[in-house]
Amino acid sequence: MFSNRYIFIYSSVMVIIVAVVLSLTAILLQPRQEKNLTIAKIQGILAALNVTATPEDAEELYAQYVSTELAVDQDGQVVSIYQDGTLEKGDIRPFMIDLKKALYSKKMKEPFVVPLYIAENKGDTFYIVPMRGTGLWGPVYGNIAFTSNFNEIAGAFFTHDKETPGLGAEISTSEFSSQFIGKKIFNDAGDFVSVKVVKGGIAMMAPDQRIHGVDAISGGTITSNAVSAMLKNCLENYLVYIHNNIKQ
Repeated sequence: MFSNRYIFIYSSVMVIIVAVVLSLTAILLQPRQEKNLTIAKIQGILAALNVTATPEDAEELYAQYVSTELAVDQDGQVVSIYQDGTLEKGDIRPFMIDLKKALYSKKMKEPFVVPLYIAENKGDTFYIVPMRGTGLWGPVYGNIAFTSNFNEIAGAFFTHDKETPGLGAEISTSEFSSQFIGKKIFNDAGDFVSVKVVKGGIAMMAPDQRIHGVDAISGGTITSNAVSAMLKNCLENYLVYIHNNIKQ
């Protein structure tokens, strides 16, 4: 029969050993985890361009299509430029900006910068806006690719962490994202109206407003509303930049 003291010492030693092993494992796996996150981020950006990338060729395709990364502040000023593998302006590569922190700073009415990607595909220029929002059970993400006038959507990609399979999780399907192609975020007067995910479908909208809407997901009202809010909250961060640099 072991004494209580022996059992206490044995348990303490085992706890320490397990803690050390777990800590070492986490440290050793961290570079791989960060690499996987980078690849997933790249795949999402390229997906908005309708370019399919595998983990093996994602970085190569990104360098091929994405020519420039910009960091844009709340006043529409470009504070960082990364081009052709070189940081040409600023002190942070736009790709490395933590969008969650940037959007939190915006919410707190503090200065912030957000990334903007410029891509070239088949001789055309596209602007890609990364997005993040709050879904039913966790964050939702996306990327929207715009044509060179920054009004018409050329492609979209959405994903999530924990939305309900068969319901809100449907935002990650091509059936949902393909609806955004050809939609516009400015009306004929040049006012920003974003794109709304409409419960009941765009048939509920006036005919001249359907260019600014897509059908919501059946049974996924909260997630659909989250995508609408994400679009508005993220796209409006670029309005000053767009008006100053593109819609002259």
